[in-house]
Amino acid sequence: MIAVIKTGGKQYKVSPKDKLKIEKIEGEEGAKVVFDQVLLISDDSGHEISIGAPIVEGSKVEGVILKQARSKKIDVIKHKAKKRYNRRAGHRQYFTEVEIGNIVKA
Repeated sequence: MIAVIKTGGKQYKVSPKDKLKIEKIEGEEGAKVVFDQVLLISDDSGHEISIGAPIVEGSKVEGVILKQARSKKIDVIKHKAKKRYNRRAGHRQYFTEVEIGNIVKA
């Protein structure tokens, strides 16, 4: 089974046993999470496809939270040419690593 889910303002193509990093969601490590905004569900061959308008009613994707962490630091730099204006800051985004378990088709 293949599904397209929406979480954190982004869309992800997932299948069982996939591990993905998504925007931070509430929950502790080892907790189960359910994604109910499923935009598309298909079998592995691609013959049976259910496309939602905008979501497929009654379908859900279940997963387990593996890790709550922060990503690597990125540099945020502001610069204005010929004005002697330079600013530098760092940012580390929070993320949740999830392993996809079961995909339930309605």
